Amino acid sequence: MRIIARRTLRDFWKRYPKAKCLLEAWHQEVVHADWASPSAVKSHFRSASILMGNRVVFNVSGNQYRLVVKINYPYRVVYVRFIGTHAEYDAVDVMTI
Repeated sequence: MRIIARRTLRDFWKRYPKAKCLLEAWHQEVVHADWASPSAVKSHFRSASILMGNRVVFNVSGNQYRLVVKINYPYRVVYVRFIGTHAEYDAVDVMTI
């Protein structure tokens, strides 16, 4: 998979250094994945939440952080839409970001 907006992840781990290793590990797993459908994502990351509009929410660091992506399955592209703490996640509308 190709990931768009890795910079968003880097900016986040500068604010929350504890998240760096986990986000780098997530990035490496996704780069080597080949997801053709939401079920492929779910089989790879069981705790991921599949939403409408090809959006997926990943729990990072035991649900301390939330990562929202939008996936273009035919082109194998993952767009990072949001990364934040659980409290920041609760304050946004995931369908509009």
